[in-house]
Amino acid sequence: MYVCVCRAVTEKHIESAVNAGARRLRDLRTQLGVTEECGRCAKCAKQCLDEAIGQACPSSIHPTCGPVSFPLIQEAA
Repeated sequence: MYVCVCRAVTEKHIESAVNAGARRLRDLRTQLGVTEECGRCAKCAKQCLDEAIGQACPSSIHPTCGPVSFPLIQEAA
């Protein structure tokens, strides 16, 4: 599926960019030109980026990519 029509960027391009190290929308802009023209692709590009990061970096291999949990803070008695 095309994510950015202005730059002809597809989901596969975003997946490749993630495999090459992209982790932020800014990285996609630098590598692929996403959001440089009209900007309508930003939301979809971010969603595709997040999904690609999740697939490229499963939490079992790299725990910082998994769900974030916060320890419960118990108040002193």
